[in-house]
Amino acid sequence: MKIGINLEYIRSADKSFDYGAREAAKIGYRYVEPCLATGYDLLAEGGFYHMLSMEEDPREVKDLCDSLSLKIEGVSGHAPLMKPEVAVHYLRRAILWASDVGATIVNTDDGPKPDWMGDETAFELMRYTLRKSLRTAERHGVFLALEPHQTYTQRAETFHRIMGLVESDRMAINYDTGNAYLAGHDPVEYLRALGPERVVHVHAKDISTAHSEEERGKVTGTPVGCACGDGVVDWPAVVRVLKDAGFRGVLSVECGTVEQAGRSHDYMAKVLKDADVPVA
Repeated sequence: MKIGINLEYIRSADKSFDYGAREAAKIGYRYVEPCLATGYDLLAEGGFYHMLSMEEDPREVKDLCDSLSLKIEGVSGHAPLMKPEVAVHYLRRAILWASDVGATIVNTDDGPKPDWMGDETAFELMRYTLRKSLRTAERHGVFLALEPHQTYTQRAETFHRIMGLVESDRMAINYDTGNAYLAGHDPVEYLRALGPERVVHVHAKDISTAHSEEERGKVTGTPVGCACGDGVVDWPAVVRVLKDAGFRGVLSVECGTVEQAGRSHDYMAKVLKDADVPVA
C-alpha cells in the first residue's frame, strides 16, 4: 500500500498547492492528492489556497511533483452526480487532467440532493452523468471512484444502486473512513458492506472524540478529520480488510494541519508495518 495526503491539509494554513506539496515531501509523503476546479479561484491565484485550476497545464504540476519525488495517483474531482449541467463537464475535464498528469483515479460523490428532487429523478440524472463521464474514463484508462459522502452513498443499498447504473470496469470506490463513521456506520463493517475488492483509493480520515460527539449521526461527511491514530477509527482493522481484498492503492490522509499530517504519516507507516504490508 501507499501513504499519501490530500492537499486539504494545507487549507488551514492559507497556502498554495506548491507550498503544500513541498511540505508533504519534507514530511516523507510520496503521494499527494490535489483538488481540482474549473475556472480560476482568486485566492488560489494569490497563493492562499491549494485548489488547482484545470485551465492550467497539468504537466507543470507533474514537473513540480517529479522534482519532489511525489506522485499523483488520485485527484479530487468532486462534482454532484445528480446535477449533470455541472458534473458532466467537471468530471470529464478532471478525467482528462488526471490522465495527462499520470493519475489513474478521479474521486467524486453523489452530491447534495435538492429538496424538490425525487429519488427516481435523482438516479436517472446520475445515470446520465455517469454514462457520459465513464465513456471518457474508459478511453483514458482512468477510474471514476465513488465516495461515501452524501445521502445516497451513505446507505449501502443506494450506494450499490449507483454503482450499478452504468456497466463499466472504470467504476470503482474511493472509501472514506471518517465520512462513514460520522454517518453512523462502523467504518470497518461499512467497508465490507460496500465491497473492498472494488476500492481503488482510500481517504484515510480519522475523527476525534469531540468531533464525534458533536456531529455523528447528524452529517454524512466532513472535509478533514484529526491526525490518524488520534481518533476513533480502528486503523489496523481497516488495513486488514483492505489487505485481504488485495488493495494496493493509496491511503490518502485527510487531516487539518501540517502538524497532524506529520503524525498521521508516522502512525500509518507503523500500522502498515505491524500488518506486514509493504509501503510502496
